Amino acid sequence: MVETTRFPNAPITEALLDIRVTLPAQTDLAKLATFHDAIKQKYPSKQERLAWRGHVEIKASPVPEVSQSATGGPDGYLFTSVDGRQVVQARLDGFTFSRLKPYDKWESLRDEAQELWQHYVRIASPETVTRVALRYINRIEIPLPMRDFKDYILTTPEIAPDLPQGLDNFFMRLVIPDPKAQAVAIVTETVESIDESSNRLPLIFDIDVFRMAAFSVQDKTLWETFEHLHNLKNDIFFKSITPKAKELFL
Repeated sequence: MVETTRFPNAPITEALLDIRVTLPAQTDLAKLATFHDAIKQKYPSKQERLAWRGHVEIKASPVPEVSQSATGGPDGYLFTSVDGRQVVQARLDGFTFSRLKPYDKWESLRDEAQELWQHYVRIASPETVTRVALRYINRIEIPLPMRDFKDYILTTPEIAPDLPQGLDNFFMRLVIPDPKAQAVAIVTETVESIDESSNRLPLIFDIDVFRMAAFSVQDKTLWETFEHLHNLKNDIFFKSITPKAKELFL
């Protein structure tokens, strides 16, 4: 069974629920802009979202040449709540709802996302859902001095035993398929600069779980899949941290 402990000082700095879609040709930015009419009381701030893609081409002969180009522009809008802690995106490729710290609970995130998603469906008329994802970014502030990262988190880089064991910084990315959930988890870990005021080392523990599949827009299995993804996220989080780490969240 997946652990579901709720901590009074949860390390979650941002939680995101994302749905990628294909839209009909007639759904354009002007139509997406009307999304604001349905939510402006709770999400009064509106901002255009820009997306850019870079391309690098290397020609080997007769003389090596490197050319670079960038394409892109507006692809949707971001709408922010009055307190600045919740953001919803209505884009030409999908919908995202995010909650910044303090995080309440999964049910609150899910229910708000469901309500906003129905507005998106009504306005954007998506033809199909192609990908669903949850992402939880955790910031675990480890008190110093610290003997070993494994005192707090069990998945860490290993240094060969004959090398110096000090570790000043690292960036680690793991891609973990889960056949049972028909999903993939991308786990990223890194550290930020030491907070001199509290003498703590911030460890970023980023869990991104997603499933690529075709869903009907109103298919109830869409939200059942989010429940499975949330269970997978919890499984990764709680099986990765130690009792000593849990003490930091109380």
